[in-house]
Amino acid sequence: QVQLVESGGGLVQAGGSLRLSCAVSGGISSRYSMGWFRQAPGKERDFVTAISWRSGSTYSADSVKDRFAISRDNAKNMVYLQMNSLKPEDTAVYYCAARSAFNIYARYTSDYDYWGQGTQVTVSS
Repeated sequence: QVQLVESGGGLVQAGGSLRLSCAVSGGISSRYSMGWFRQAPGKERDFVTAISWRSGSTYSADSVKDRFAISRDNAKNMVYLQMNSLKPEDTAVYYCAARSAFNIYARYTSDYDYWGQGTQVTVSS
């Protein structure tokens, strides 16, 4: 059973940066893809970015692709989300997710098999 634990959220001023971490355990393999989603109050959970565990290829939503970067450390079983030039509209709970498929071009919550508990990111104006 794959388990995901996010950390690194917090309060930051607009224009600032944060790095979120996702600790992965429970038997993930090279066939997996990892993703980050976010959910603002009263809104649906939206896709942010994804990465192939095997190749490191990435895919990001247009709204963040010039500001956010996903990466992974296979040796440490960690996935990261570096967020730069943060805006108040980036405020949300951020979730790490995993799916047992190579294809990283999956942007629906139903595409993913495992989820973390989420970490709050608040960007003040």
